[in-house]
Amino acid sequence: VQLQASGGGLVQPGGSLRLSCAVSTPTFSRYAAAWFRQAPGKVREFVAALSWSSGDSEYADSVKGRFTISRDNGKRTVYLQMSSLRPEDTAVYYCAVRTGARHSVYYIAADEYDHWGQGTQVTVSS
Repeated sequence: VQLQASGGGLVQPGGSLRLSCAVSTPTFSRYAAAWFRQAPGKVREFVAALSWSSGDSEYADSVKGRFTISRDNGKRTVYLQMSSLRPEDTAVYYCAVRTGARHSVYYIAADEYDHWGQGTQVTVSS
């Protein structure tokens, strides 16, 4: 299973970005998915998670109301729509998937995911 993250870049505070994560396997529709991020000098932290049924999701408190995780199983892609971006959102963002996921369950711990993308840099600065 290979994951390819894209969509990062430089954006001004208050701006928006949409990250994409393309997944190589056709069985992606049965995988739970998530986004994590890691800022310089900090540990990797949970951002958002989505069950494979797409009916259940969870967000870190710091991004609730600003970020939205979604998926398109036909395109084998997970998205993270980010709005009202803040300088503290600056980080490398990683997508992850978990095989063998239960239908309506999302996972928020990094060690619950078995495949990771390479990361995409998001910088929020004026």
